[in-house]
Amino acid sequence: MFGRRKKSGAAEDAASEAEQVVDGIDNEDAEDTEGAEPQRVRLEPEPRPDGPWDVSEVREPGEGRVDLGGLFVPGVEGMELRVEVAGDAIVAATIVLQDSAVQLQGFAAPKREGIWGEVREEIASGITQQGGVIDEVEGPLGWELRAQVPVQLPDGTGGFQVVRFVGVDGPRWFLRGVISGQGAVQPQAAGLLEQIFRDTVVVRGEGPMAPRDPIVLKLPDDAQMVPEGVQQEDQETSRFSGGMGQLARGPEITEVR
Repeated sequence: MFGRRKKSGAAEDAASEAEQVVDGIDNEDAEDTEGAEPQRVRLEPEPRPDGPWDVSEVREPGEGRVDLGGLFVPGVEGMELRVEVAGDAIVAATIVLQDSAVQLQGFAAPKREGIWGEVREEIASGITQQGGVIDEVEGPLGWELRAQVPVQLPDGTGGFQVVRFVGVDGPRWFLRGVISGQGAVQPQAAGLLEQIFRDTVVVRGEGPMAPRDPIVLKLPDDAQMVPEGVQQEDQETSRFSGGMGQLARGPEITEVR
């Protein structure tokens, strides 16, 4: 299923919080260091022997992957693929597999500096200020944040949503993943989501972009949008049939923040 949707769940709220953190620091803030606390040293991106991949590192990025322009996302049997928009731009893709999901979003980054270390600190600070709990651990995808994000439950009482924030620095880009559902509650059950993250191909492009600008995505050329809940009669005519599920259109939104 392929849809455009409004962020409404706790995991989506946590992802939105992280997105605002990533977008919320500009170059002027970075230059104004007088009297500021020492910052984490920016290091060159670590090697990525198992991905995620830059488009220059993959001979056929479209083989077995969905072309979203700025990202080539692996296609997996039974998965549902959704896109999320900011204004008129598609900025994130979410892959849902049964009771787990991973949101993927790419950002521009400095040529020789990774930003995941700083981003982790900023996400952690934002969540703890809301009363959440953060644990920074080294997981299967490298250093990640395992967060308990405060949420309001349907009955009006308070609770927590477990979310994992993962990230990898690449050449002039940064790929962030937000894992929710059982893949966050039981990380050992998230192997397929983690493999999707690893096998994603990032297309930053050669044009000038400010660090932390989101890499804009697009719908696949043959995507067919149908109202949510409406069944496609002939799914076999789409290359998404079976392995990718039907394409559907969810609620329209104008902002993700």
